[in-house]
Amino acid sequence: MDFSFLSRFQPVLLSLFRFITGLLLFQYGIAKLFKFPPVPMFAKVELMSLYGAAGTIELVVGGLLMIGLFTRLTAFILSGEMAFAYFMGHMFRGDAPVFLPLLNGGTAAILFCFACLYLSAAGGGPISVDAAMGKESGAAGGAFARR
Repeated sequence: MDFSFLSRFQPVLLSLFRFITGLLLFQYGIAKLFKFPPVPMFAKVELMSLYGAAGTIELVVGGLLMIGLFTRLTAFILSGEMAFAYFMGHMFRGDAPVFLPLLNGGTAAILFCFACLYLSAAGGGPISVDAAMGKESGAAGGAFARR
């Protein structure tokens, strides 16, 4: 079957993907720093801790990703943070490393890592502050486009 007609929606869906990814990361920042909604895992998170630093990054940089400001840089930072979160918070949690994400609870961290890595290459799409400021082209250029 030929679904090439869907390609006309790609630019808008890229913007929607960027917004939803930023929103999901932003909610983790809210939960860690402001304890809303109350999540037992984040109940004792202090600002000057590793979880507090992660929450600050997710809140501030996730918010920038939502609105599409400095999209490539913010997505790259979030991708690195999620890779760090996977290795430090999931894979090496106990005495011995647990390699399978299904067993160590790191599936979301891996998915966020690669979603943000994709956004760092693809940009924010046409519905973003970057596009409004003229920092992003309407074309799907990315890292390997001729400039």
